[in-house]
Amino acid sequence: MAKTAIAYKEKMKEISVLSLLCSCLYPEARKNLVGEFQVAGMEVKPINKRASGQAFEVILKPPSPMSDAAHSVTSPPKREVSLEDIQKKLEAAEDRRRSQEAQVLRALAEKREHERDVLLKAMEENSNFSKMAEEKLTMKMEQIKENRQAYLASIMERLQEKERHAQVVRRNKELREELTA
Repeated sequence: MAKTAIAYKEKMKEISVLSLLCSCLYPEARKNLVGEFQVAGMEVKPINKRASGQAFEVILKPPSPMSDAAHSVTSPPKREVSLEDIQKKLEAAEDRRRSQEAQVLRALAEKREHERDVLLKAMEENSNFSKMAEEKLTMKMEQIKENRQAYLASIMERLQEKERHAQVVRRNKELREELTA
């Protein structure tokens, strides 16, 4: 089966697409082409004309004994593997494994270092934010305290002024009563 498939592939390589198209378009060329196929180890039989176009049946002839020898591929001779070669290969594999392991460990260490840096930066920013918020709150509280003291001082000043005015009014009233009495 495999030899037939190989022979078929070779024969199909020999057929050009152009000659196949020509055989469909020009019937006289098809007769010549069929002859070529028979010589090449294939038999092509035209089937009744279809509505969709031409149809052909391709029959492969069995491969000749000559082609069997041409298709057999010999594998390259295996060279003997010595104990030293095996040990060298094992050592090289071990070195590659160690190298890869070291590379993975370096990558993990770099990742941890980056994570630690990011965490420290975040903590520092959080600390700075907390200090700034505390300073702003302290300043705001001081401002509120100053405003309250100023407000209380202004109220006290108005009360004292009213009290002085009331004393002046009382004195004037007493003076008027003394003058009228």
